Amino acid sequence: MTHQNVELFKELSINVMKQLIGSSNLFVMQVEMDVYTALKKWMFLQLVPSWNGSLKQLLTETDVWFSKRRKDFEGMAFLETEQGKPFLSVFRHLRLQYIISDLASARIIEQDSLVPSEWLSSVYKQQWLAMLRAEQDSEVGPQEINKEELEGNSMRCGRKLAKDGEYCWRWTGFNFGFDLLVTYTNRYIIFKRNTLNQPCSGSVSLQPRRSIAFRLRLASFDSSGKLICSRTTGYQILTLEKDQEQVVMNLDSRLLIFPLYICCNFLYISPEKRTENNRHPENPEN
Repeated sequence: MTHQNVELFKELSINVMKQLIGSSNLFVMQVEMDVYTALKKWMFLQLVPSWNGSLKQLLTETDVWFSKRRKDFEGMAFLETEQGKPFLSVFRHLRLQYIISDLASARIIEQDSLVPSEWLSSVYKQQWLAMLRAEQDSEVGPQEINKEELEGNSMRCGRKLAKDGEYCWRWTGFNFGFDLLVTYTNRYIIFKRNTLNQPCSGSVSLQPRRSIAFRLRLASFDSSGKLICSRTTGYQILTLEKDQEQVVMNLDSRLLIFPLYICCNFLYISPEKRTENNRHPENPEN
């Protein structure tokens, strides 16, 4: 999706998009909310293939189109309507827990009324109980690699580094008191558990140690979008004390082809045993 354009979006079938969004190898830029926004624009183009505006206009036109039809939904989410049902199988692959963890994103997805309210209610409950575990149950994070959980339910986020230099950033959203700062400097990528050293807009955990499960991937592309080089840490567990930092990748200068794309997967707390109540309601017709 790095080289997305309107015509490409129109050509992506429901089956192809389902495979893309569901793939554990999807390279997500920014955060999960951006995956949702891309799907919303794609669905609009599937429904209105004659639209021929610019990519810059696409999101505004998409929001206007769905807004005009919202009053006709009669309390249903768009994906529950006859027009929307064919797209259910694609939207099921959204990791909604990483959308509702950010207040602005939660407000948008509620206002859009595209996603069934039952999906959101289930995720709100799941995240509330996870927060209580983190706060009251001595939860310190994953202690072992659960590949299935990491591939299917981890936070996925990314960043584009346009040129060589020094960068420091965090991804938005509530992460159970683990304020993770990511730094790129002198060919090193560093993770830091910020606790007291730097300002943080949210609450931070004061537990002596916290663990995360993660995978970090790097990639560079040529002007046509073809992969030039890539590298990955694989899935790992990282345990950090308060304000401790750790180098997670040391880059070979031969791999430093900019722009450089960084994509990460994170699990901040240990997964509970999944039950049928944790999953999106299934629709036998899709």
